[in-house]
Amino acid sequence: MDEPAELAPEDAAQRAARWAASLPPPPFVDPSGAGEHRRFTPLSPRVAVLIGAGILLAILLLMAQDSVRPFIIGLLFVYLLDPPVRWLARHGVRRSLAILLVYVGAILVVGELLWLTIAPLINEMLRFIADFPTLAADLDKQVQKLSEIYAKLDIPPAIRECIDEILAGIGQPGGTISIDLSFLMPVLTGAGSLIGLLFGYLILPVWVAYLLNDRVALVGQFDRALPASWRFDVWAVIRTIERVFGQWVRGQLILGFAVGVFTFAGLLVASTLVDPIFGRYAILLSVIAGVLELIPIIGPIISAVPAVLLAATVGPGTVVAALVLYTLVQQVENNFLVPKIQGDSVELHPSLVMFAIIIGGSLAGLLGAILALPMTAAFRDVVSYLFRRLSPDDPAGLVISLSNIGMGPDDG
Repeated sequence: MDEPAELAPEDAAQRAARWAASLPPPPFVDPSGAGEHRRFTPLSPRVAVLIGAGILLAILLLMAQDSVRPFIIGLLFVYLLDPPVRWLARHGVRRSLAILLVYVGAILVVGELLWLTIAPLINEMLRFIADFPTLAADLDKQVQKLSEIYAKLDIPPAIRECIDEILAGIGQPGGTISIDLSFLMPVLTGAGSLIGLLFGYLILPVWVAYLLNDRVALVGQFDRALPASWRFDVWAVIRTIERVFGQWVRGQLILGFAVGVFTFAGLLVASTLVDPIFGRYAILLSVIAGVLELIPIIGPIISAVPAVLLAATVGPGTVVAALVLYTLVQQVENNFLVPKIQGDSVELHPSLVMFAIIIGGSLAGLLGAILALPMTAAFRDVVSYLFRRLSPDDPAGLVISLSNIGMGPDDG
């Protein structure tokens, strides 16, 4: 009676193999080969022309990367605004009118958020500027107190001398230990370059509106331009990239808002229980935390620095409270929010994330650092799909890759 149940996994594997065999053959692969003897076909003149054009286009985009950045952000806006436009179009609203309605709704929502936050934020920024001399003096007093406490400690001379050398070497290139933060400069200096692109961003609403209005026609033209033998795999790669970027965009918006709200609530609690300094700049610090959430790993660390410095003007206890608060917020985000919101689509090892951020920041400044995570995750998934597509001995893996993007055997 139990034998049919034991055959179920084998039946599933056989179904996966039959379905994978029914797919169009992958392009650039000799169909006469089989198994491990598969070979790539020689490049046709058409393919060589396309590869050359792609390389030339990549070089031109790299040379004009400062001018391209606004349009990259515009593509993100297209992705965010297209779902409500499509929903209205499906319900009988003309597409141009649907775009206008979505624009008006987005402007109202953003305007309301700015109305609620911009005035308090500006007030706190002006308050911080006015308080800066006092804060600097308080911080200097706390440093002097720590120096006095350190001078009174009963420490063996050899250890004290070693500690003094370490402290003297901090921040000095020729010192024993030097904290070199130059690796962050490509990320931070990119923020200044964005200011010079304000005029480029002024045309974004019009450009985005054109793409939203003609999206269906453009997609159709692109599909018809593809060779029939390429169509399946090209759309599989595009949907793989869309899946990663889709979950990343939605996740970052929700995570940034959630981190900002949690930080604001935590600062208000700390203002009541620890010291009023936390509540005095709660909105400013929470906005910084929400915005820097765009940069994984490094962003949350940088966002904690202003709060720790402000806490240091009061005393060591407030510093500990600030560290505990920001650590708690990050633990809630990493252990509860990220798995629920982003899933594993952009999950990468922290060492790889940091490497990607530095490379992205070096190549494209702040925007490159922000987009480094989804681009690296998309590259990983595309390579995984292509590897499985060219591996006839792993049909189950190919089924998994295609099912994740809605092109599997059960997706019709």
